[in-house]
Amino acid sequence: MTQINLLPWREAQRKERKRQFSSIAIGAAILMTALVFYAHVYINGLIEHQNNRNKFLQDEIAKVDESIKAIRELESAKKALLIRMNVIQDLQSRRPMVVHMLDELVHAVPEGLYLNSMEQKGHEVILDGLAQSNARVSAFMRRLDASEWFDSPRLEVIQVEEKDGKRSSKFTLVVKQVNPDESEDHGGDE
Repeated sequence: MTQINLLPWREAQRKERKRQFSSIAIGAAILMTALVFYAHVYINGLIEHQNNRNKFLQDEIAKVDESIKAIRELESAKKALLIRMNVIQDLQSRRPMVVHMLDELVHAVPEGLYLNSMEQKGHEVILDGLAQSNARVSAFMRRLDASEWFDSPRLEVIQVEEKDGKRSSKFTLVVKQVNPDESEDHGGDE
């Protein structure tokens, strides 16, 4: 039998396989590097795109916030103007009330009663005066209660004083001022 030495052939085949393995490994490494680089670039592109979208949204939100701030300022200015208009309208409607109130006071003051001061706080009128007797103060209160321009007279203070042998009653009276036109309007609503 013939003997054939296969060692050189096997050695050549082993070197060829090593070369092929090295080529495949280098090719796979290059391909893997290319894939990782592509994935890195692609993901960075997505992140940059999302950051641009976020920046755009933040800019738009800032614009909307400015608009909302301007709207709130306009609404507060509108409320202030409406309050001023209501105050002016209230003053305009109450202007003739002073004349009616003074006219009613003239008719309501009985003989022997004198008013020293009159002060208005909101819808209440504080009257200070002197009367010859408590009965005159009582008559004054009844007349004020019967008036359509006044309501709920309330006697706060009454003091009897003697001067030059004469007795007089010093009093403080609080009465609510009403507008008969407004009370008719409110009465019709109920």
